[in-house]
Amino acid sequence: MGMFSESVDVVCNEAGQPESLTWAGASYTVCAEPLRWYERRQWWAEDSRAPLGSGQGVVDHEIWRVQVLPSRATSRSAAPEEPAGAEPLTLDLTRHLRSNRWRLLRIHDALRHRTA
Repeated sequence: MGMFSESVDVVCNEAGQPESLTWAGASYTVCAEPLRWYERRQWWAEDSRAPLGSGQGVVDHEIWRVQVLPSRATSRSAAPEEPAGAEPLTLDLTRHLRSNRWRLLRIHDALRHRTA
């Protein structure tokens, strides 16, 4: 598993779940139900204090685990491109709640991704 902190562009469905993303110039489609949880953020290591009334997003990170396949570039409505033997890439993403910016945190299939 690789740890990262790269910006990604994420498109969500009406329920707020990621359905596609663009990372490092490539487009991906979410191919399985994404999972969401929250992790405690070490805000005290980043800020001298939490601003009074800042609330959600200061203490916890929203994390999404998604499985993605490369998207077909020719048609937005087409099914994800699945070359023979293609397996989904598993990524953990975080969304900064106040700015709605997304970042890539972890690549769980990093070795397979590098050799593909």
